[in-house]
Amino acid sequence: MKFAALFLAVATATAPAPAAANSIERRELGGVLICNGANAKGYCQYSVYELDTCYNLPQQLKRNAATFVPDADKFYCYPYLMECGGFCMSAAGCTLGAISSDYKNKYDLSAVKWNTIITSFKCHLNTTAAQLTS
Repeated sequence: MKFAALFLAVATATAPAPAAANSIERRELGGVLICNGANAKGYCQYSVYELDTCYNLPQQLKRNAATFVPDADKFYCYPYLMECGGFCMSAAGCTLGAISSDYKNKYDLSAVKWNTIITSFKCHLNTTAAQLTS
């Protein structure tokens, strides 16, 4: 009887834990949806971009992107009116400013007249948000 109880205790203690049925995989930081039409219409492209790296828009979206939507995550992107490595010659500035998932015109850049001039962009980690959640 004692042997059976001991065997049962050892078998129970060493049994592997069951695998999680629904394990959620963490997606990569830097996903951006870009479309030539407002409200994610027309030709669209979604990719995950490396942070702190400039990207020229592909020909289908260059100066023709009304939707620019970063994933709801701790990063933001600066769209530029010149190609990566180009010189800014605009007196008004060469970026719209930081666009995150919270930006109100992310689904319609034509509202701020950037749909016909966006040429490149660069995304960065939102270090303030990262520090607040650490």
